[in-house]
Order: sequence, then structure tokens, then C-alpha cells
Amino acid sequence: MIVSRQVLIDSSFSTLICAPIYTSFDGLSTQIPVGIPEGLKHESSIHCDELVSVLKSSLTDYVGRLNQAKVLELDKALETAVGIK
Repeated sequence: MIVSRQVLIDSSFSTLICAPIYTSFDGLSTQIPVGIPEGLKHESSIHCDELVSVLKSSLTDYVGRLNQAKVLELDKALETAVGIK
């Protein structure tokens, strides 16, 4: 899941910050359940405790998107993961 700001996505910077998506879900406040409604093939979760920098050139396949409610959940999980608020 790309979690970088749109300005960075649109820039010439070569990498983006991403949160990996796994099929496991441990119920942590830093994990967001996602699945078929978001465009994935099966139930999964975004793990905000494992942020990584990924080359834009390796992000080639669009999979899905989050609705506004899931974006708010993601924002809260990111805040918790990095200790903001």
C-alpha cells in the first residue's frame, strides 16, 4: 500500500513509502483489514509497523483502493505506528 503523499508520488523522487500487505491479521492497532471490497483477491491486512521505501519503478501493478473510511483507519494506524498524536 503506497502511503506517501500525492506530491511525492507526482515528483521525480525515485522511491515511495509503502506499508506491506499480508494475508495474516493479528488484530494490532497498526494493522488494517482489507480484502475483496478493496480490490484484493482475498482477505489481508495492511501492516503499518513495517513501512518500507520502494522504488517507483517496481510498483507496476495497480491492485485496488481504499474507500474514505478505510483511509481514516489507515491514517490512525500510521499515527499509532510512528507515535504521532
